[in-house]
Amino acid sequence: MSELSFGPFELADEEATIKLGQRLAPLAKAGRCIFLVGPLGAGKTTLVRSLLRSLGHIGAVRSPTYNLMENYQLGELSLLHLDLYRLGDPEEVEYLGLREMLDDSCLLVEWPDRGIGFLPAADVVIHLGYRKAGRTAHLEIKNGLSIDLEAEFKNIS
Repeated sequence: MSELSFGPFELADEEATIKLGQRLAPLAKAGRCIFLVGPLGAGKTTLVRSLLRSLGHIGAVRSPTYNLMENYQLGELSLLHLDLYRLGDPEEVEYLGLREMLDDSCLLVEWPDRGIGFLPAADVVIHLGYRKAGRTAHLEIKNGLSIDLEAEFKNIS
């Protein structure tokens, strides 16, 4: 399968992470799985919040660290925001019923490594990390997803 890679991009501050989330919003489609990878505090939830607001969500966007999943209904699209940080065993993902929801939902998964073997394959992986005073982002488009993002992401920071 083909894979496209973009980055790393410098994210100087929270505003740059918010702009990245806005630019990534068109990737959120039913049936897609988007992984967010990075250490604590790298901006995963900030990016999801921005993406959701760009798609029309009004209201709070909380990290689903304690309840594992938040569901956001935006018109016909359901976005499921998962935070698997607190999973004790990857098999616990099965109890969330994701397989039944995937066709009609877009999954936004923080800490996907905690659900290995029980999550669908990622269509997009967003790696966030630290660099000096800011953050970095690196994008991988997977599973033959044909998206022309090169012009969009040439000058992201």
